[in-house]
Amino acid sequence: MSGIYIHIPFCKQACYYCNFYFSISLKKKEELLDCLIKEIEIRKDELNNSTIETIYFGGGTPSILSTKEINRLIYAVYSNFKVVENPEITLEANPDDLSEEKIIELSKSPINRLSIGVQSFFEKDLKLMNRAHNSEEAKKCLQIASQYFTNISVDLIYGIPDCTNEQWLENIHTALSFGVPHISSYALTVEPDTALESFIKKGIIKNVDDDKAEEQFIILVDELHKANFIHYELSNFGKQGFFSKNNSAYWLGKSYLGIGPAAHSFNGKQRSWNVQNNAIYIKKINQNELPIQRETLSVTDRYNEYVMTGLRTIWGVSLDKIEKEFGENYVKYLQMQSKKYIEQELLYIDNKILKTTKKGKFLSDGMASDLFMLNLI
Repeated sequence: MSGIYIHIPFCKQACYYCNFYFSISLKKKEELLDCLIKEIEIRKDELNNSTIETIYFGGGTPSILSTKEINRLIYAVYSNFKVVENPEITLEANPDDLSEEKIIELSKSPINRLSIGVQSFFEKDLKLMNRAHNSEEAKKCLQIASQYFTNISVDLIYGIPDCTNEQWLENIHTALSFGVPHISSYALTVEPDTALESFIKKGIIKNVDDDKAEEQFIILVDELHKANFIHYELSNFGKQGFFSKNNSAYWLGKSYLGIGPAAHSFNGKQRSWNVQNNAIYIKKINQNELPIQRETLSVTDRYNEYVMTGLRTIWGVSLDKIEKEFGENYVKYLQMQSKKYIEQELLYIDNKILKTTKKGKFLSDGMASDLFMLNLI
């Protein structure tokens, strides 16, 4: 089983914290959509006849597209790949795009999962991040969407400057009040070359507080546990039966094909990525060329990637799998490197699977990098 990710590189405006590839100009939208379809056709044999179980529209802001345009892209996937009977088809969407009319249209399309980028229900937070929607739009779209979709995920951001723990708790409870079965939540991160970084350097916006972010992460974990959500990945919480199949496939090392500018692909041993430029992408695709770079992963690269993704999830890092796929020396190295974190009660081994403790979850990425093999052995 494999997945297809389709990158829609357009947004109404730039969020101050975002470092993803997108354009706020829609001049090339029609031409780019034609090229997305053409890329799907060109790469139809790349997954070795694997069946598609997920289709994911990311961005950018995919909800900027009309339902008709989204359906065209879905039809192109079905025309060129084998697709399971009931695939998970997700659309990332912003609240300001989700009018009642648009939601009803989408509910009649093959889209069966919405990932809604709320981020916060407080106006001051939305303005600080330069989001295109306001709090009332977020609440209204969730109220309507929950009538037409059962599978909805809400994105929330914690660690926002001047967002108190009480306000963060209110954000969580407001999201839960709409009965959504999935929440993705991320710490506000200051990425290089973003407006947020510039504003912090100039003193216009306060810097993020890592200690405050960790406090709010713990609040999030505790509150969603009370609400019967399963913390199945560092940033993702779902009720039973509502884990994101698309994202879970990434963490479990399944193959996926990335379509569009800046989209990444993975086939188990090789990673590839498209050019981050709409004009170059369109030119190359129209010349029947793939604007792509490829990298073959070494054994050590694949070990490091498995440790990084596995440690973020409830499935953990299997010592048996490491021995089988990478060799006994990698197991010994992992055990040696993880010993200090086990002693600090940040990691533990259960049934030959290395996992994070509740205390260690927030630190999983940092610990994973310390478990990486830096040189071939």
